Amino acid sequence: MGRKLYVGNLPYSADQTSLETTFSECGTVDSVNVITDRDTGQSKGFAFVEMSRDSEAQKAIQSLNGTSLDGREIKVNEAKPRAPRDNRGGGGGGGRGNRW
Repeated sequence: MGRKLYVGNLPYSADQTSLETTFSECGTVDSVNVITDRDTGQSKGFAFVEMSRDSEAQKAIQSLNGTSLDGREIKVNEAKPRAPRDNRGGGGGGGRGNRW
C-alpha cells in the first residue's frame, strides 16, 4: 500500500485547503496537488493527496471513498504509478512542399 492517493470526481470548488482539512481527519497530510487546466487554471476535478503513513492512507480510502464533498461523491483510491511517456520528440512543422 502506498501513501499517495488519487481523489476523483471532485467538485470544482475543492481546493488544496479543503482537501487538506478533509484528509487530515484520517492522519497527517504531507501534500495535496489539485490538478488544474494549464490555460484556465480551473480544477480538472481530481487531485493527489499524500499521507504520512501507509496506515493513514488506507484509513482515508476506507473512510472517504464514496463520501460527499460539496455535493459530489468523491472517489478515493491508491494512486497508480505514472506511465512512462513516449517521448519521440518532434511534431509540427507541416509540409512546406517542394519549392525548388
